[in-house]
Amino acid sequence: MIRSQRWKGAAFTVPFQLGFVFLYLLPIGYAVYESLYLEKQSGLGLGGATREFVGLDNYRQGLTDSAFMNAVLRVVLFACVQIPVMLLISLVLALFLDAIASRAAGRFRIFLLVPYMIPGVVAAIVWVNLYSPDVGPLTPLGRFFGFDWNFFAPSMVWPSIGNLLTWHGIGYNMVIIYSALQGVPRELFEAARIDGASEIRIARSIKVPHVRGALVLTGLLSIIQMLQIFNEPSLFRNVTPQTVSDSFTPIMIIYNQAFNAGNYHYAAALSVLLALILGMASFLFYRLTSGEAD
Repeated sequence: MIRSQRWKGAAFTVPFQLGFVFLYLLPIGYAVYESLYLEKQSGLGLGGATREFVGLDNYRQGLTDSAFMNAVLRVVLFACVQIPVMLLISLVLALFLDAIASRAAGRFRIFLLVPYMIPGVVAAIVWVNLYSPDVGPLTPLGRFFGFDWNFFAPSMVWPSIGNLLTWHGIGYNMVIIYSALQGVPRELFEAARIDGASEIRIARSIKVPHVRGALVLTGLLSIIQMLQIFNEPSLFRNVTPQTVSDSFTPIMIIYNQAFNAGNYHYAAALSVLLALILGMASFLFYRLTSGEAD
């Protein structure tokens, strides 16, 4: 009977297992397989292409590709600034919601989740129009206060994209942190107040240590999302191609190699390399933060 119940329970996971195999494992395996080959043109390129096995040559080319490695470094440096800022704002908002009445917290929570409910492409289009010096309200507003800013200038592109990503992501991260705060025993707060602790001291000494696990989780998700950034810089490139090149981020390089240059095998190798970089970055972040989160 126990064995029968186990099999029945395992049967509920079959749809997930099938989806995982066909939507994740098989595409990954196919990408690795394609990355080991190369299409070569015969003669002057007028003849048919021949498919040759090149082993790890595509990976060696990717590791020595300065454009790809610079794009990875560019996004990593940006993530080191944008992710802590976004998580700090999300943490402050979660602490604020935890400090007010539950009914009011529910209203604010829905309001703060609205940006996350908007699709990323739509949010990027909205902010590109807000940044526009021709139709957007931010440039005239800045001039009214004496600021002559250009959100599409080379020095302002990353802050503009970072503001967009922060606005879009704080609601989601805030909900995760706020949910973790709801699991903290309320008796700890009452005991601290009896001992004369202020609300700031309670937040710093009790609440924040209890949500370190949630902060690690949101940090991991943010790192994975950041290294795959594509929609926002692509839309910015349509507005300011002289500032945002087609090699601005790793995903943009992979996209151009696959669909513009037609070099699918090299694009597959770059995709695998990016997946490995993502895995290593997530692993290092978890190892550095898991001790504090436990």
